[in-house]
Amino acid sequence: MIVMKAEGAFLTIGELSAELGVPQHILRYWESRFPQLRPLQRSGNRRYYRPADVELARRIHRLLNVQGFTVRGAQKALVEGPGQGPAEVRALPVAVVPPPEEAATPAPQHSDQVALISRLEAIRNQLVSALG
Repeated sequence: MIVMKAEGAFLTIGELSAELGVPQHILRYWESRFPQLRPLQRSGNRRYYRPADVELARRIHRLLNVQGFTVRGAQKALVEGPGQGPAEVRALPVAVVPPPEEAATPAPQHSDQVALISRLEAIRNQLVSALG
């Protein structure tokens, strides 16, 4: 049975684990590697993640499991903060393709490459907007 909590409610380690789709021991490992992630601990070492902790855990998850950062790279990205350099991928490099009116008639295999590049650019733009 899934219980929906109010926005801003503290989450237990089990609830956050289920939300992110990672085992609880991974969250405890992240606490040892990311000093910014410090949930409240009550009696019996029961962890309660505040909304800021939940957002940070989501960001760590995104860096490690979506964007493919190493733990060290994710640590550096969190310290640098967004927009402070190569912390998070905001825009990926794209091959420059001249507009159709300026391009010479491409060879058949070249037109396939141009179409592929156009599709990849569209996918990249979707990813950037989803992460932004």
